[in-house]
Amino acid sequence: MSVSPFLDGFVLDRIKVNGVHIHHARAGNGPSVLLLHGHPQTHVVWRKIASDLVKAGYSVVASDLRGYGDSDKVPSRAPHHAYSKREMAKDQVALMRALGHERFAVVGHDRGGRVAHRMALDHPEAVDRLVLLDIAPTLTMYERTNQEFATRYFWWFFLIQPEDLPERMIGQDPEYFLRRHISGQVKTAGAVSEDVMAEYLRSYRDPATIHAICEDYRASASIDLDHDRADQEQRIIAPLLAIWGDKGVVGQLYDVTATWQDKAISVQGLALPCGHAIPEEAPDALLQAVLGFLADRSSA
Repeated sequence: MSVSPFLDGFVLDRIKVNGVHIHHARAGNGPSVLLLHGHPQTHVVWRKIASDLVKAGYSVVASDLRGYGDSDKVPSRAPHHAYSKREMAKDQVALMRALGHERFAVVGHDRGGRVAHRMALDHPEAVDRLVLLDIAPTLTMYERTNQEFATRYFWWFFLIQPEDLPERMIGQDPEYFLRRHISGQVKTAGAVSEDVMAEYLRSYRDPATIHAICEDYRASASIDLDHDRADQEQRIIAPLLAIWGDKGVVGQLYDVTATWQDKAISVQGLALPCGHAIPEEAPDALLQAVLGFLADRSSA
């Protein structure tokens, strides 16, 4: 174990669960909260709120999804089972149980939100409450694809191309792709400092990470849709809070709350004045929303 240079008061560790080593930061005592990042970030995306959650009395785990950060990069080919959200959710449930957390809240951003969605369906006994940041359901977004969405979320269609086209193209200049991707989604100047960008880039330069990311997206456009279609009648039973950035694509193209009301029993919705990277762009507002939701048991 080592001390995190980005999440104040957290220790870093790697634990083997579900056949893979999952890297994570953890701190605190009290009710458990799992934080799941998105693409192209790592657990470091939570640096602005994680310590405050601990101070508020929570036991907090911020992990790197398989394929991202310092978690294992799992070999994967079609049908992309290794990066299905079902398998990625198993990792995180097993991690939390290994750390002594049988039931916990989950806050998931972007890809982490999609893992959290599947986790809430497959492991309802584990997920106490669910916060999803700047996503609509994957199946909904693909089924409603139009030219505007395909243009603004081009990577949903680029990264799913057959191996190794996107891997080779990104690999020629991963820094350019990473910076352009982040700058296109972040609408708040200075939200991502240069030291954090360098940390993201450290991971993104690894060809194994690039391949894993492509496999994550390929899974979302194939096996994950099969799982979602099979479960269309199943509803998330954990109370759900959907938060989106009102300057981002998801909030502008979808009635986010309504999309989740189709998938869950109890849904609240909240827009924040930012782009896609809510934990980095609007951390104070996000923290207050999460703390209020976690403390409010009226919807349980």
